[in-house]
Amino acid sequence: MRLLLLLLVAASAVVRSDASTNLGGVPSKRLKMQYATGPLLKFQICVSGYRRVFEEYMRVISQRYPDIRIEGENYLPQPIYRHIASFLSVFKLVLIGLIIVGKDPFAFFGMQAPSIWQWGQENKVYACMMVFFLSNMIENQCMSTGAFEITLNDVPVWSKLESGHLPSMQQLVQILDNEMKLNVHMDSIPHHRS
Repeated sequence: MRLLLLLLVAASAVVRSDASTNLGGVPSKRLKMQYATGPLLKFQICVSGYRRVFEEYMRVISQRYPDIRIEGENYLPQPIYRHIASFLSVFKLVLIGLIIVGKDPFAFFGMQAPSIWQWGQENKVYACMMVFFLSNMIENQCMSTGAFEITLNDVPVWSKLESGHLPSMQQLVQILDNEMKLNVHMDSIPHHRS
């Protein structure tokens, strides 16, 4: 029993470390297009989506504005939701292990096993699948933010959380054109010292 719990904890650690390096397909380390200099356009995207949109925007923007450095990273949910998702990940593995082994955790607490536990022992495959999929659904809901935030040189230029929708490619190009013209104009103004 101890060996099984040790294996479950180790498997959970491996799953968590893998998930933290590649949540929703976007590495938690920043995705970068390396350029020597230029403005920095940073995308913060939802863990569970928008990677393809980011890649398409990155492709078009890098062709249109070759001097812009582009980075993408995950927009993480609030810590409480991350902790709930981590707990569910471990709890799911322990529960599946107990179902497979057939140990009754309720007997440990001096309680009678509920009927759902009896059903789970009689239908182990279905019970394990149900625990796995329900837990994953709740974990994904906890980790999903719906964010698609864009900053240019740390100045917010678009927020899906505030606007409620993604920018179209035309909107994004227009925003970048305006920002780039403004930056060029600001750089051309002579600075006076007092």
